[in-house]
Amino acid sequence: MNGQRRPYNRPMVSVLHSLAAHGDPAQSLQALGEGLPAAATDRLWRAVEYARAVYGDRLLGSGEEVWGHALGMALIVAGLKLDADSRLAALLFAVPALQERGLAQIESSFGSGVAHLVGGISRLDRMRPITRKFSAHSAASAESNPQEMKAQVEILRKMLLATVEDIRVVLLRLASRTQTLRHFAAEADELRVPVARETLELYAPLANRLGVWELKWELEDLSFRFLHPEIYKDIARHLDEKRVEREQFIATASARLQEELQAAGVAHAEVYGRPKHIYSIWNKMRKKGVGFAEVYDVRALRVIVDEVRDCYTALGIVHHIWSPIAREFDDYIAHPKGNDYRSLHTAVHCADGRALEVQIRTRDMHRHAELGVAAHWRYKEGGRATPEDRYDEKIAWLRQLLTWREEVADASDWVRHYKEAAFDETVYVLTPQGRVVDLPRGATPVDFAYRVHTDVGHRCRGAKVDGALVPLNTQLATGQRVEIVLAKQGGPSRDWLNPTLGYLFTHRSRLKVRQWFASLALDDTLAEGRALVQRELQRLGQPGLNLDDLAVRLGLARSDDLFIAMARATLNMRQLQAAVRASEEPVEDRVPDELTVRRQRDSDVAEKGILIVGVGRLLTQLAGCCKPAPPDPIVGFVTRGRGVSVHRADCSNLVNLQAMHPERLIETSWGAGSEAVFAVDIVIDAHDRQGLLRDVSDVLARERINVIAVNTQSRQGNAHMSFTAEVSSIPQLERTLALLHAVHGVVGARRA
Repeated sequence: MNGQRRPYNRPMVSVLHSLAAHGDPAQSLQALGEGLPAAATDRLWRAVEYARAVYGDRLLGSGEEVWGHALGMALIVAGLKLDADSRLAALLFAVPALQERGLAQIESSFGSGVAHLVGGISRLDRMRPITRKFSAHSAASAESNPQEMKAQVEILRKMLLATVEDIRVVLLRLASRTQTLRHFAAEADELRVPVARETLELYAPLANRLGVWELKWELEDLSFRFLHPEIYKDIARHLDEKRVEREQFIATASARLQEELQAAGVAHAEVYGRPKHIYSIWNKMRKKGVGFAEVYDVRALRVIVDEVRDCYTALGIVHHIWSPIAREFDDYIAHPKGNDYRSLHTAVHCADGRALEVQIRTRDMHRHAELGVAAHWRYKEGGRATPEDRYDEKIAWLRQLLTWREEVADASDWVRHYKEAAFDETVYVLTPQGRVVDLPRGATPVDFAYRVHTDVGHRCRGAKVDGALVPLNTQLATGQRVEIVLAKQGGPSRDWLNPTLGYLFTHRSRLKVRQWFASLALDDTLAEGRALVQRELQRLGQPGLNLDDLAVRLGLARSDDLFIAMARATLNMRQLQAAVRASEEPVEDRVPDELTVRRQRDSDVAEKGILIVGVGRLLTQLAGCCKPAPPDPIVGFVTRGRGVSVHRADCSNLVNLQAMHPERLIETSWGAGSEAVFAVDIVIDAHDRQGLLRDVSDVLARERINVIAVNTQSRQGNAHMSFTAEVSSIPQLERTLALLHAVHGVVGARRA
């Protein structure tokens, strides 16, 4: 049912499908029972009488009479040639909402198969608040975050398919929506705009994806008419012929081409066509940026042949009997599209001057276009041809099943086939705000919390499912609304990592919890090491010593590394004491006074491209404290026994060395034409999210930057990343930093 804005029992003039309103009831029954055996027709007649008695003059939320909607829906289902159970379910769809124990009554009177379908419709009706809320905010969401909007639409479609246990329920839902739009076409209502928007976003693409062409075009055209009435009328005016006349034109062109193909010996060719619908015309005009006169596929034919050579033979015949339009020929057989779509497309002028598009393909090409890995619908909906294999295979299987709907007579076959394509690997649950979150089957409220946000997961202390408190290891099911109870601060429980307790199902959640405890352990280690160092400095009478300088003397990058090394005993107290006592003289000057300089290995200077002004080739090393790289201004410092240490001109250590030994500074510059690489430290601060490290790594890989060390930490939703990377120059580093700063979620990217 399409909303409940008005009560069921409010009287109103009946608005029925035209066949029921103006025709004989026997004629309606005949249309409903077309193609069914006599016994099934008798069941239909009993269902009609039962439904009319239950519905009376009650109304749907759309203002349409319940009985009129049920009858129109059933006639649409009959037009799709679905089985008797589907037609009865359409007639009885509203009984559970209007009659106590209605579903049990349907089962006893009309069988479990009909009750099963009606129950499926009722379950889908519970999704209405979700789709209605989504539709109401979709326009604003599309403007503010189009990618999020597309993702939510896709998840909602998947959720709809996962909610039902029988593909016929989805077809019944599409038929119901088609009947609602027909009602709005006859009776204007303020609801028709949001209903039309929801249809174009959710239901028309779903009909397209499942290959239900009988409903797709009508859903699109009627929705477009309600959303853009002026554009709709303008295109309709350009169509200077009625739909029936256009279809007659297609039939005439089809017959002529069929005769020519047979005469040319192209056996078993199928020629059929359908005029382009108004929504499709508008889409073509919008995508190509052209006017109506330049849309050449308002009328279109499709030719299906056995072999590739027959495609080109048919193309020659088309161009022989009609005049080809310049620049309107595409050979997608020789040059397939990215989704492997293959066909010949051409546009021609017929004798009366009207344009006609012709598509020519083999049966294998047609099967792939219609059923193969769902690539064609992705192209039609404007997406990239990067299908999610398992989901798309299921869609393709459902489309194949729908092509058999006239042959599948037993309802149990439908259920069995649908279960083979069941969308049961994923559950779709809702946030309190109505956002849909997809999780693997078996996920718990804790997994849900971490999927929403890392900080939500860390502070999760309880969960409500559909308003009721549940244990945190409860497995979630599709359609449930989940609310997380948060602590003001704190972190996860170690029990969550115990697999036997079942709190965490997804790898991502387990990783987040482990990162939390690793970060917590690091904090404890830092505190322990800091206390050891400060206590020893107090004992040695050096409490104000620069700890970063002390760390550099010990071969470490920063003071935090010194604290960790002391806490983990990778540095002992004797080494710390020696470094402190040597603080009166830089660590590079530990060898006695006489300056000794060794000749540098031939490869060293050539590798780094460093020129020592006024001196021959010397042993040269880049200082680890500041990691200079071209074209940083650099200064050399002559050490005792280890040659020249090259620092950045703004290095704080160099300032201290200059104050103590100004005579040892030596002018240094970068040589020209060096192809060496230099190590630099890159620091990134970002809002933590799934895939952040991958996106950052992709930038570094694209810029051909080799990473030789990584350290990442994540706390309370914020990520701190440190990379030691090899670059060839500072311009390359600055370009990389700009690209890193553009990564989604990154707050800052800088050189350390």
